[in-house]
Amino acid sequence: MENRVLRLEAAGNWSIVHLNSVDRELRKLSARPGEAQRAVIDLSAISRFDTAAASIVSRTAAELEQRGLRVEFEGVSEAQHLLLDKVEACGKPEPVRQPPVALYLQIVGKIGETTRAIGAEARAMLGFIGAVIVTLGRTVANPRRFRMIPFVHHMEKSGFDALPLVCLLTFLIGAVVAQQGAVQLRQFGAEVFTVNLIAIIFLREVGLLLTAIIVAGRSGSAFTAEIGSMKMREEIDAMRTLGLDPMEMLVLPRVAALTVTLPLLTFIADIMGLIGGGFVVFFMLDMSPGVYISRVQDAVDFWTFGVGLVKAPFMASVIALVGCRAGLAVTGSAESVGAMTTSSVVRSIFLVIILDALFAMFFTAVGI
Repeated sequence: MENRVLRLEAAGNWSIVHLNSVDRELRKLSARPGEAQRAVIDLSAISRFDTAAASIVSRTAAELEQRGLRVEFEGVSEAQHLLLDKVEACGKPEPVRQPPVALYLQIVGKIGETTRAIGAEARAMLGFIGAVIVTLGRTVANPRRFRMIPFVHHMEKSGFDALPLVCLLTFLIGAVVAQQGAVQLRQFGAEVFTVNLIAIIFLREVGLLLTAIIVAGRSGSAFTAEIGSMKMREEIDAMRTLGLDPMEMLVLPRVAALTVTLPLLTFIADIMGLIGGGFVVFFMLDMSPGVYISRVQDAVDFWTFGVGLVKAPFMASVIALVGCRAGLAVTGSAESVGAMTTSSVVRSIFLVIILDALFAMFFTAVGI
C-alpha cells in the first residue's frame, strides 16, 4: 500500500483448484484494508482465469467498496472482463432455505438417533465385558499376574474412604424413613409396625441402593477421571508399548476391589440405617433399644438380610465396568474427560436401578 492506495497484483494460475489459499488471503485483506482510500486490482499477470476466480475477485471488490474504498481494475483482458460482468450480473446467490421439518418427524428422528447410539454403546460394552472376562481367565490361570498392590489401594479408596459418607447418609435416611413411617402408621394405630417397615425396606432395598448410588457418584466417577486422564496424556499407549496390558493394570484391580468393598459397605449401611431408625423410634414411640432389637429379629429372616448382599457384587461390577469403559473412551481433550465422567455416573446409576428392579422381580418370583 502506497499513498493510501491498496494495490492487488494477481499472477499465475487462478483456476478453481488453486484458489483455496488465495481466497483466505483475500478475505483477510478485505476484512482489514487498513487506512487505504482506493484499491487497484491488477489482473494482467494471470495466466488462467475461470468463473470461480471471477467470483472471488468480484466479491473482494464489493467488500472493499462496502468499506468505503474506490475500486479500480487494471490489465483486464476481454475474456476476464466478460467473466466479471457475468458474475456481477448474477449477483449474490440467494441462501438455500431448507423446508421446515414436521415436529413428528423430528421426534422420530431423535428417537432413531438415540436408539442407534444405545445399540452402539451396548455392543461396545459387551465387547469390553468380554475383554475383562478374558483377562480374568488369564489371571485365574496365572494368579501371579494379578496386581495386588493396586487392588488393595482401590479397596481403600473406594471402600474405607467412602465409609464416613455412607454411614452418615444411611443413618439420616433411616431416621427419616422411621419418622415418616411412624407419622403415617399412627393414623391407623399401627405405629408399632414402624420397626418392620424400617427393617424390611432397609435390608432389602434402600441400604444397598443408596450405597450403590453413593459409590457410583464417588468411585465410578473417580475411575473414569483417572483412566481418562491417563488416556489423554497417552500413558495407556505407553503401557502397551512397554508390553503391559491396561486391562490387567487398570481395569481388573478396580473391578475386583469394588466387587469386594460394596457388599461390606452395604452391610455397614444396613446397620447404620437400623440405628438411625432405632434412634427415632426411641424418641417418638418411647421404645427401648432391647424391644427394638427384638422386633427387628421378629420382622426379618436370613433372606431379608441376604437379598441385599447377593445383589451388591453385581451392582459393584456394573459400576466399575461402566466407569472404566468410559475412561478408556476418553479422547485427547480435557472436555472429553468431564463429559465421559458425567456420562459414566448417569449410566451407572441408571443401570443400578434397572438391575435392582430385575432382582426384585426375580426374588419375588422365587418367593424370597
